[in-house]
Amino acid sequence: MSTPAEPVAPPVAPPVQPAQHAQRGQHGLHAQPVPPIVSVEHLGKTYGTGAAAVHAVQDVSFTIQPGELVALVGRSGSGKTTLLNMIGGLDRPDAGTVTVDGREVSSLTEKGLVELRRDVVSFVFQTFGLVPVLSATENVGIPLRLRALPTDVREARVALLLELVGLTGHARQRPGEMSGGQQQRVAIARSLANSPRLLIADEPTGQLDTETGLAIMALLRAVVQAEGMTAIVSTHDPLMIQLADRVIRLADGRLVES
Repeated sequence: MSTPAEPVAPPVAPPVQPAQHAQRGQHGLHAQPVPPIVSVEHLGKTYGTGAAAVHAVQDVSFTIQPGELVALVGRSGSGKTTLLNMIGGLDRPDAGTVTVDGREVSSLTEKGLVELRRDVVSFVFQTFGLVPVLSATENVGIPLRLRALPTDVREARVALLLELVGLTGHARQRPGEMSGGQQQRVAIARSLANSPRLLIADEPTGQLDTETGLAIMALLRAVVQAEGMTAIVSTHDPLMIQLADRVIRLADGRLVES
């Protein structure tokens, strides 16, 4: 049975253009593009060997500019999850490089990868990943507790995030008392707790009905601008990509459109 539809998320913000800064030259001010926050170069990942080898990602290259909401599109098995896992440091490539916020992810130590996922990159998954016995407030506050922030600072940040995702009135509810759309909103709020520069969302609407899924995508569009962050969201639903600034399309592990 499909999850009941959620109220429409906050108004969709206009697409964010790639960030620029002004630099004074010989003839006055002119705009200079800032470095991409994500740079993928000739990335490859193969599982298995010989005749049983599966080439999940093959020679993929692209960049993502700060402030963009990018839709990663492709059918199941096209390599979307593998690619996202390599960008976020959950998996290592067999070939090529990934650079995120100036850090070459593919060469980081385990300690460096932990710091990357703590300070720079955050994830949202279609399975929500909430702790069932904790309230919405407590779930959102988990990353802040791990940083041992003062209670007043932590509570203010959690309250702000719950307001941002439209769940102030559900702060004391546990996941089992909320709809699927509300649980995903909690997961999104939790992913924003440490103010990441890059949000990676892997099929965040995969368990939701179409109307609720569109509301979640509209919410992601709004929080990208509100939090001044970048997001890459994987999906295979053509209705979901309309809110993105740009589409990166994969087929059989290869880039076919960007």
